[in-house]
Amino acid sequence: MSIDPRSYEYPDDILKNRIVLITGSSDGIGKALALHAAGLGAQVILHGRSVPKLEKVYDAIEEIDGAPTPSIAVVDLESANAESYMTLAQSIESEFGRLDGLVHNASILGERYSIEQYDAVLWQKVMHVNVTATFALTQVFLPLLHKSDDPSVIFTSSGVGRTGKSFWGAYAVSKFATEGFSQVLADEHRHSKLRSNCINPGATRTNMRLAAYPAEDRDLLKRPEDILAPYVYLLGPDSKGITGESFDAQ
Repeated sequence: MSIDPRSYEYPDDILKNRIVLITGSSDGIGKALALHAAGLGAQVILHGRSVPKLEKVYDAIEEIDGAPTPSIAVVDLESANAESYMTLAQSIESEFGRLDGLVHNASILGERYSIEQYDAVLWQKVMHVNVTATFALTQVFLPLLHKSDDPSVIFTSSGVGRTGKSFWGAYAVSKFATEGFSQVLADEHRHSKLRSNCINPGATRTNMRLAAYPAEDRDLLKRPEDILAPYVYLLGPDSKGITGESFDAQ
């Protein structure tokens, strides 16, 4: 691969006419990506569990000159059931007929405890939101992705999902699972148009990062808006054939 996704340069309409769903798009990296993708011409489906937050992102996209009107999908990944996922997929199919991009951005941190101290209920919650809900969404959206001429699935990884570190508990384990899930999906679709890849955002100025490192100087961190090039690369046509990989955004 000759392109470095971190320094990827692209035209202003690189995502024109692409239908992209971004989970966790009410805040942080998801919000920044939703705004940027809409500005690049994508029809963005905003996912989250807070209607007021999603409506603010919706209104911000509406103010972007030439951006397609977004859609809102309110689903709580912690409590959603199979019917919730199927209803969402049916709604998107009815409105758009296909899905070109699926960005799994939503996840929860849990607590920074040792394995010995980790609460089993909290462990299950983190694994459910970060892994099981991701699986459920991917599964129900695969038929819509297969209807696209250039479908792309992006998973959000982490440095602690590649090398395990003390006190990262369920979050680290969930990100190891995320890397594995992306590789399995990529291998199963090696001979199809669908591509599946991971992005590790790195240290970014988000609320999750603040929760993990409350004493850190946030001014030293990259903003979500500064790390979006790899996402655009993997959502757009220049990454055709790239699958089963894991990239760093910084």
